[in-house]
Amino acid sequence: MSFELNGKTYETDEDGYLIDISGWDEDVANFLADQEEIPELTEKHWQIINFLRGYYQEYQIAPMIKILIKEIMKVMDLSKRDASKMLYELYPAGPAKQACKIAGLPKPTGCV
Repeated sequence: MSFELNGKTYETDEDGYLIDISGWDEDVANFLADQEEIPELTEKHWQIINFLRGYYQEYQIAPMIKILIKEIMKVMDLSKRDASKMLYELYPAGPAKQACKIAGLPKPTGCV
């Protein structure tokens, strides 16, 4: 599977995740968000995306949801419940799965 954007072709797996994550940029993120029915990426969306990309760059794997929630709790000074709620509001199809796709990362392990 693939899609075209700005005259460039991007290959994806059967679930729409980028095959070559090095081709990712903000335009790709906005395109993927639109495909995921997220009309606008807010500053909070970008905080999650940037955290995911940084974590992946360091560890070569997407963080488990509990690590993502802990990071959001710390960065945004939220309770565990509020951090989890916010993640699901931002990424209603599942924070790990949907946010990783928009961030241009491979499908997280354990996501079906």
